[in-house]
Amino acid sequence: MDWVEGIGYLGTALTISASAMSTMIPLRIISLVASAAVITYGVMIGSLPVVLTEAIQIPFNAFRLWQMVRLVRDVEIAADGDLSLDWLKPYGTERRFTEGASLFAKGEAAAAMYYVVSGCFRIPEYGIDVRAGGIVGELGLLSPGNRRTASLVCTEDGRALEVPYSAVKQLYYQNPEFGFSFLKLTSERLFQSAAASAAAARPLPAGGEVL
Repeated sequence: MDWVEGIGYLGTALTISASAMSTMIPLRIISLVASAAVITYGVMIGSLPVVLTEAIQIPFNAFRLWQMVRLVRDVEIAADGDLSLDWLKPYGTERRFTEGASLFAKGEAAAAMYYVVSGCFRIPEYGIDVRAGGIVGELGLLSPGNRRTASLVCTEDGRALEVPYSAVKQLYYQNPEFGFSFLKLTSERLFQSAAASAAAARPLPAGGEVL
């Protein structure tokens, strides 16, 4: 076996390795390296079909890799910042709500989380108002039986992006970095809920004034 055949076998081995991977970023990187090896082999043996096949795949793999890297970066920024989920807009459906509308009630089956675009929505159990840029309903994905941990009602006409858990799960399982960042987001919400519950349970000081 000469070195030209060695390059061909290397490309084949890398292609098989990429097919066996379950995480998207390493898969795309290995696929790009495999395509480069196979193209080199195709050029050496003078096979135009081999070169064209791999050359067509490179832009697709490069674009998907860029998408996943950007997604991880944006989620990490959101987790370290204000919990904004602007990056999830392509994965959801925008809905309009009028004052008094109930989006969901505590104990109901949960299938989606919401990103508030405008208006005001209230979590009555904790006395929390969620306005534009806020996230609500994500804890149902992690709760036992996927049940709502609290209710949500519209207190001011507005719009909210409904993001199904199926989209979140797909991204979660495809990318470990996304999964870690999403856990940071939900942990932040748990801390917010715990703080609100503690504040609601705090007794009033002498004189009846709120501290």
